[in-house]
Order: sequence, then C-alpha cells, then structure tokens
Amino acid sequence: MSTAALPIALIYRGPAACRGCPETIADLLRQKYQIVYAGPKEQVDVNKNTLSTAQLYVQPGGGDLDEAWPHVRRYASPIHDYVRNGGKYLGICLGAYLAGTEPGFGLLPGRGQTDQYITSMGAVITSEIDTVVPLLWRGRLRHVYFQDGTRLMIDRTAAPAEILAVYTNGEIAAAVQNYGKGRLGMVGPHPEANEE
Repeated sequence: MSTAALPIALIYRGPAACRGCPETIADLLRQKYQIVYAGPKEQVDVNKNTLSTAQLYVQPGGGDLDEAWPHVRRYASPIHDYVRNGGKYLGICLGAYLAGTEPGFGLLPGRGQTDQYITSMGAVITSEIDTVVPLLWRGRLRHVYFQDGTRLMIDRTAAPAEILAVYTNGEIAAAVQNYGKGRLGMVGPHPEANEE
C-alpha cells in the first residue's frame, strides 16, 4: 500500500519536543500512517486546516511543561476542537501533561487532570532524573524509560476510559479516554523510547 493511501498522523516537531522524540514515534506509526510533521519550522503548522486532514495528532515528549507551554499555547484551541469533534490525540510524557489544563489543551473530561508522578504518595522515583520506571502494563510488569512523567487523574464518571498501565503505587501511567466525539491516548513514561 502506498503511503498516500494511508491515513495521516500529524506529529508535532518543534521547540517543545525533545530531540529525536517525533522521529521515534513516527518510526512506530509508519506502517499504519502517512507521517506528516507539523510545527513552526515544518512545511505545515498545527492548525484547524492541517488537523482536519489527520486521523491522529501526536504530541511527543519534550522538556518542562512551563517552558514548553509558550511554544504550543497557540495550538490549544485547534487541538481541543479537533479532538472534541472526533479526532484522536496521542500524548506521550509532555504530551500527556498537555492533555490537562494547568497549563494545557484542556482535553481531559470532567475533573480529569495531570500531575507529576514523582510527587505522588508511594512513588518509587522521586526526582526528575532520567531513569527506568517499573509499571504494570495491562497487568504485566514492564520497565519503561521515564523522565518526570505524568500521572493521570482520570474522571471516569465524565467519560469512559480504559486504563492501560499503572505505576507500582497504583497511579495511572497510561490511559485512553473519550472526549466529545474523539479519543485521547495518554502515556506518562516513554514506552516508545529505544536504547539511545
């Protein structure tokens, strides 16, 4: 099948993404999606028009939330509308934080929010250092690359959600949840990370 026949995955690549993160995610999605990078220095930016062509929008990992927010703030409204109207959002690490509201795109239904896993009671990692975190992914123990990943505080009374992974203290590490007519996939750590 030619890539032109595949649905489009629009992947943010810009100053709010970590070096190599968009490309690593693209490598994983390439068999099922035509990859289009979007950002301030790409051929297309993230806006209503480019999102309307995509089946999936991906916000990869990046730096500190407060430092990244000024770079992506202008995307909040188009991304919010895109998902609410039926689009799919995949947020990894920083992208999962950005699903929240403080600051963020405001995608989590009801009282859903994001916060640092390292500040949660019983966290086995309590610093922002790059490391590997143990978690239960669909009930199986996995060790996944972690750099100050989020915990997801999902409001399951506001919209259906599927919990994919939890940290060993029970906090949610990865989930899929409905938002409006769309879907959110959020992952606090980096299961896509390779050995680099």
